[in-house]
Amino acid sequence: MNLPNKLTVLRVILVPFFVVFLLLSKTTETMKWIALVLFIVASLTDLLDGYIARSRNLVTTFGKFMDPLADKILTISGMICLIELGRIPSWIVVIIVAREFIISGFRLIATEHGIVIAANYWGKWKTTFQMIMIILMIMNIPALQMVTTIVMWVALVLTIVSLVTYIAQNMDVVRTMETK
Repeated sequence: MNLPNKLTVLRVILVPFFVVFLLLSKTTETMKWIALVLFIVASLTDLLDGYIARSRNLVTTFGKFMDPLADKILTISGMICLIELGRIPSWIVVIIVAREFIISGFRLIATEHGIVIAANYWGKWKTTFQMIMIILMIMNIPALQMVTTIVMWVALVLTIVSLVTYIAQNMDVVRTMETK
């Protein structure tokens, strides 16, 4: 297993620890900061694994599949915990999770037809803003409440825009699915 794939696996392994510390943050402030560090480390592995894979020509089928899945596991786990902590409305998380299921299903069907749907910049920006949103919500600093709310709305808009652009850019896949 190459280094980018190890970083992806590390991100997945960090998720349960992150979740436990985040949920325990209701009991003590220290847990919140541990959860925050774990989330930031896990998020940085996303940047690092992609950079290393592309720059060293270490892109693998495992990485193409697991990297976006690891991102989804990390961000969705964080958002679900933040619902429990009363920091994000559940309807926003439902929209974000629905988008992830739609795109994952879309990619799976495309793969069955021999078509690879690559990530686009809207999806990358969506993930970035979701991660920033989660960081701000974990920190839960009253002075940053306005910034946190703005970032949440930007993340939601990017989630929707990335869904629409994925489908619009891949209408040939939709047509292929309709004919088979």
